[in-house]
Amino acid sequence: MKAVVLAAGKGTRLRPLTDDKPKGMVEVDGKPILTHCFEQLAELGAEEFVVVVGYLKENIIDHYGDEFEGVPITYTHQREQKGLAHALLDVEEHIDEDFMLMLGDNIFAANLHDVVRRQQEDRADAAFLVEEVPLEEASRYGVCDTNKYGEITDVIEKPEEPPTNLVMTGFYTFSPAIFPACKLVQPSNRGEYEISEAIDLLIRSGRTIDAIGLDGWRIDVGYPEDRDEAEERLQELTLAQ
Repeated sequence: MKAVVLAAGKGTRLRPLTDDKPKGMVEVDGKPILTHCFEQLAELGAEEFVVVVGYLKENIIDHYGDEFEGVPITYTHQREQKGLAHALLDVEEHIDEDFMLMLGDNIFAANLHDVVRRQQEDRADAAFLVEEVPLEEASRYGVCDTNKYGEITDVIEKPEEPPTNLVMTGFYTFSPAIFPACKLVQPSNRGEYEISEAIDLLIRSGRTIDAIGLDGWRIDVGYPEDRDEAEERLQELTLAQ
């Protein structure tokens, strides 16, 4: 299974850490966030990394080259950052089977393998790692609703009044069916092509998407204080081993 990593963003909220580097190259516990992503995806059996780059892309390409620990890397260039659905279409030509998707600004210590295993069972067209957060924080994320079988029935991107506190994290598995859905997405009020809209199109077309509850933790490194928290947690893990 290939692994797609989205790493094109400018990371404006992480400034000044991203003044001279893309956010995926911000160091957490002594190594770039992208290195943490690649290490985990390699452990999950990634056969190839397909990395979407954009802002200061040379920093990433020069650092990693064409492979990471024996896993080949293919780069695609998202020239304008217009949302996750837009970014996914940049990798379509490189994907012809089920794949993993990780946002390149997340740090995980969680059950990612459960998501991959569910996709491999062929009972779902996609599987997402989801997390319960305080309701007042849910509006920062894509908010999910599920049925009694643990299948996602609705996704709303950053709603002002979240209907639930269950949110998508930055790790997913998809079949190639996601690409035609992304092509049908219209720009949101934010002017972006939202992955949540593509997911909703999959659901409405009868596709099955399973929600896998997070066991462990993850940090979306959006602000400098998130970087500090992720570093502290990783150091705690090292001390506990």
